Amino acid sequence: MAVPEAVPTTVPPAGNPVIVAIDGPSGTGKSSTSKAVAVRLGLGYLDTGAQYRAMTWWMLENGVDVADQAAVAAAASKPVIVSGTDPRAPTITVDGTDVAAPIRGQAVTAAVSAVSAVPEVRTRVTGLQRTIAAGAGGGIVVEGRDIGTTVLPDADVKIFLTASAEARAARRSAELTGAEAADVAATRAALVRRDAADSGRKTSPLAKAADAIEVDTTELTLDQVVERVAELVDGKRRPR
Repeated sequence: MAVPEAVPTTVPPAGNPVIVAIDGPSGTGKSSTSKAVAVRLGLGYLDTGAQYRAMTWWMLENGVDVADQAAVAAAASKPVIVSGTDPRAPTITVDGTDVAAPIRGQAVTAAVSAVSAVPEVRTRVTGLQRTIAAGAGGGIVVEGRDIGTTVLPDADVKIFLTASAEARAARRSAELTGAEAADVAATRAALVRRDAADSGRKTSPLAKAADAIEVDTTELTLDQVVERVAELVDGKRRPR
């Protein structure tokens, strides 16, 4: 889902800096919602999933066997990953190479859960995420799968997005092309497999933080989700 065009282009009056954690499984609208809320409220934006994809892309490009946890762990400190935080044009580079497009390919998608499960990878990437969040003076929206539970447990606002497997599969298929787009059943099966992998990993599993607000996006439009989340965030950041 793309960022709604109805999102205001002007930044509202500055309020208190706020750190927002938005978690949830694939296909719930995390990225679209996070970017739109950040634009609306004049906050930075960080897609943590892109960082894990970037790490996975580097492993594949450099011949690291992603099924070998020891090999992945040994290489985890090598790639230089830099993430831009402009919600209108988020960027990500690895060793100076723009990887925004290649990290969305099927090879990376198939391997990212395995790479992300390696503790050394999570430690490295979590450190990057915390550094970026700490340096966001005006506030930031950080989206992922373990932000509210592990990466930023003291975030000012925690949101956990959910949706039915059917709705998520339909949304993800709409983002694909050709035969992949037509096979919604295969997309649903892939999402369910990734949910199981992400929720079952020993290190920082996908989970809802105890103090997170759950928003079910199954029957909501993107605009409605953005409005709901923006209201929750704005209530925290207004000057008191």
